Amino acid sequence: MRALVISGGGSKGAFAGGVAQYLMQELNFSYDLFLGTSTGSLLISHLALQKIKKIKEVYTSVNQDSIFSNCPFTIQKRYGIQTIGIDHWNVLKNFYKGSKTFGESHNLLALIKNTLTKSEFRTLKHGPKEIIVTVSNLSLNQVEYKSINDYSYEEFCEWIWISCNYTPFMSLVRKDGCEYADGGLGNMVPIEEAIKRGAKEVDVIILQTEISHLNRLPSKNPFSLLTTMFEYMLDRIEHQNIRIGKYVANHNDAIINFYYTPTVLTTNSLIFDKDKMTAWWESGYNFAKYKNTELNQIEPEFE
Repeated sequence: MRALVISGGGSKGAFAGGVAQYLMQELNFSYDLFLGTSTGSLLISHLALQKIKKIKEVYTSVNQDSIFSNCPFTIQKRYGIQTIGIDHWNVLKNFYKGSKTFGESHNLLALIKNTLTKSEFRTLKHGPKEIIVTVSNLSLNQVEYKSINDYSYEEFCEWIWISCNYTPFMSLVRKDGCEYADGGLGNMVPIEEAIKRGAKEVDVIILQTEISHLNRLPSKNPFSLLTTMFEYMLDRIEHQNIRIGKYVANHNDAIINFYYTPTVLTTNSLIFDKDKMTAWWESGYNFAKYKNTELNQIEPEFE
């Protein structure tokens, strides 16, 4: 069994789309299992359907309005670098309505439903491939994996949305008596889950560099500090997930093929820029091509 695992990473998911496109269209890799966290959850249903052109158009055209029904921050550009500032009016409006978060992301749920049709959902549910999204159950303090096989269309779309909800900037969802948030808060790279479900070869797309090349600029405001803190914690979680994944693979005779980003794409994955995301998709495709070309050129040593 072969699995494709895509990590969380917000707008950087465009790079993962490009990598997956090359693996599936040029190398003709066929996957039995698709697992995603956060932005990875948005990609996997369409990849399983082979609707790569469709999801590419979506990923390279989204903006803040596509995601947020109430965006809690403003985007400022200074010296060529984009940073976020607090949109005080939107934050106060959200708190006045009784929300527990700074912003709301109901537009993203609508986008998911507009992109994944009921017909496509039925095709996936009754097909041979399994699609699984990662969510964090804050009430029970545990990570949960939601399979398309266990839910209706409306429910599964909601789980995809929940997997992407980067609280406290996006919606906190109460479902089945529990509060749920972004799957990356518990498992950024669900390699272990793929192997537990029987995968013997796993292609893993990780939306950060293999070695840290980042020296963040000083925080400008509380939101900037919060995003820096969250990125730091998620990076630690991701490294731990990878170590655990490697350990489980070694004990289950499974092979893992890693695809890291070759450069730092962005320091704030909540900023959705059409031009940059279009470039990242192409960059992911070319990187996968380059990496696999290099591997094929390695000749075995003479005995």
